[in-house]
Amino acid sequence: MKNTPLFWEDDKNFYLSQEAFRHLPDEIREQLESHLSYGNEMLAKADRDIMNLQRLVKMMTTVSSLNFIHQRLRNTSFEITIESALEHEMLTTAFVVTYSRLFVGTTGASGISEKKVPKHLKNVHSELMEIRNQRYAHNGEHESISSSIKIEFGGGEFDICLNYELGMYVGGRDEWVELVQFVNEYVYDQINKNLDRLHEKTGHKWNFPQGSSNGFNEAKG
Repeated sequence: MKNTPLFWEDDKNFYLSQEAFRHLPDEIREQLESHLSYGNEMLAKADRDIMNLQRLVKMMTTVSSLNFIHQRLRNTSFEITIESALEHEMLTTAFVVTYSRLFVGTTGASGISEKKVPKHLKNVHSELMEIRNQRYAHNGEHESISSSIKIEFGGGEFDICLNYELGMYVGGRDEWVELVQFVNEYVYDQINKNLDRLHEKTGHKWNFPQGSSNGFNEAKG
């Protein structure tokens, strides 16, 4: 069993184990305990906003996945082959299901309200949610896909002929670009509003990791 070191550090912080903390001079220990108590008090005051930030971070990872899938879908060439059609179907399925996750609430991560979708994109959004429910998330019926069998009899045998038709937007529908931009900007904006509330409640600046991931906007606190 590996022993816990008495202290260790990284590029930003210095850490003490509980064992080392107990051996500190009383004056230093009391100062650290006071600092810890103050930090816990601030965290309790901001608890609701911290929970909301955790929800937004879950959404942020979904948005990053959506950005990557959408880029692949837009940049993948299409040929009149079964392989190419199936590749587009795979990427479209991933796009539709990932996009819908941002609006379908799940435990610990309520979704974006559909009321927030820009008016000029509501029809495109509704189409995506409908095709998600009727084609991609379930084996239901949708006008963009159909299958049938034809049975022929001859020579004392039955022959089954299969017919399968599916419609798709090669590279994705053009309006999907604006939908992806909307969800990026929405989650980015919500994170920054949350950071502003945390700053206001605690009187301290809250730093969110900086940088772009698959085109996701940076959040600055």
